[in-house]
Amino acid sequence: MDNTHYDYLIVGSGMFGATFAYRANKAGKKCLVIDKRPQLGGNVYCEKIEGINVHKYGAHIFHTSNKRVWNFVNSIVEFNKYINSPVANYKGKLYNLPFNMNTFNALWGVKTPQEAEQKLKEQREEALEYLNGREPSNLEEQALSLVGKDIFYTLIKEYTEKQWGRDCKELPAFIIKRLPVRMVFENNYFDDSYQGIPIGGYNKLIDGLLKGIETQTSVDFFSSICSKTGKKYSESWREIADKLVYTGPIDEYFNYSLGKLDWRTVSFKTRIEDMPNYQGNAVVNYTSHNEPFTRVIEHKHFEMFGASVYDCPKTVISEEYSTEYKDGMEPYYPINNERNNLLAERYRELAAKEKNVLFGGRLGQYKYYDMAPVIEQVLNIATF
Repeated sequence: MDNTHYDYLIVGSGMFGATFAYRANKAGKKCLVIDKRPQLGGNVYCEKIEGINVHKYGAHIFHTSNKRVWNFVNSIVEFNKYINSPVANYKGKLYNLPFNMNTFNALWGVKTPQEAEQKLKEQREEALEYLNGREPSNLEEQALSLVGKDIFYTLIKEYTEKQWGRDCKELPAFIIKRLPVRMVFENNYFDDSYQGIPIGGYNKLIDGLLKGIETQTSVDFFSSICSKTGKKYSESWREIADKLVYTGPIDEYFNYSLGKLDWRTVSFKTRIEDMPNYQGNAVVNYTSHNEPFTRVIEHKHFEMFGASVYDCPKTVISEEYSTEYKDGMEPYYPINNERNNLLAERYRELAAKEKNVLFGGRLGQYKYYDMAPVIEQVLNIATF
């Protein structure tokens, strides 16, 4: 029998687990990384189709203003020049996102920031007049008071209803706290100093982080039998490791003892198109109910620019659908409402009492994180 003993058993090979394993390994610690999926990388895993890195679990764009994080990921793999500039398609008409002067020109024909400001002011005042001094009681009233009717009905209402599966009047106002509007002709979605995609895809980043570290795929922490103990990993991990890093759902770790947390999930329909360029942009949001999907991702545009788009004769697109979460589905997003926030806090209190267990990532902490803050968390860990 293999008697190898590990400093860390790491459950999950997504951004938190892989970065933690990298740093622990550099500190001389022996790690075993297990993942229940048949491949490593969590939701950033890319599948190669027709020479294109397809973001299997949805579009991932790395962005940060933290130079330490940017330098760290680029020390593993060089990142390209991709800038996220999504386009919205509403009933066949295209609008630039985020809301900026290009958007306002397409909506109203305005050409200067002053004209756009005036138009927004008129529409906000109309919404505030309707409220008559009271606070917005739902998402629809909140959005109308922030950006007015034209932006709301063209670019927010139906898209949000597809995302959440219910009418905007039934959604709480706090979901949209602010809606940034930019009085410049600027289509860069993020304000961060740095952004891009790993050259060669995210698998290069994950493989670089996990180089020289023992990994096992298709291993479920809760149901798979550990060959070293003859028992489930969840029941016997202390026999093979000193500490546990857990990045799965926090409620599952505690066997749902306080109740189940709610999640949002997404699903994808991916297909190959026999043409080099399907939509001319990586991300196009569909903001009307005319299409059942919320957006279409054309993956080649994350990594191919200029003539290289046409050097690759085919393209791969994914239609993205918001789907109501049911047991057995992949959990993607925590649901930020009172019930779940209170329940998650109770689970976090339990987690804090677990000896030699670190809970990490979106699922393990029940918090919405982009990739960069997850890496920053691990870089800020002082000792391993």
